Amino acid sequence: MTEGRSDKEIKNIMDTVQDCSVEAFSVPIRDRYQIVTEHKPGRMILLDTGLGFERSEEAIVIQVFTSPRATINKNKFYKLLSKKLQENCNLDPKDLLISVMTNTDVDWSFGFGETQYLSGELPKDDKS
Repeated sequence: MTEGRSDKEIKNIMDTVQDCSVEAFSVPIRDRYQIVTEHKPGRMILLDTGLGFERSEEAIVIQVFTSPRATINKNKFYKLLSKKLQENCNLDPKDLLISVMTNTDVDWSFGFGETQYLSGELPKDDKS
């Protein structure tokens, strides 16, 4: 996101993203790993891929790294996040770009250099 939001506004965005992740993907509440990167004005170019709309300087990109998820759950996440960011954070839906990057159990280590999904320390969910 572009620099300029208050700590409270950023926390509100982060909390909203987490709530939508929990609801759409049925992940545990403590399955929360978020990084906010702020850029100086003019350092983000987020065009419309030919869809015919203009974004404002308030535009944000949400990039999600996740285990495989069903299309229905991804679509639920996109719509829910757009709606909730508008309601909770006053973000215009045209100013939201979401990308989901899928990986598998071997691609996660939550600490200690271990692959907790493969070792059985963490249960594998149904990846709905």
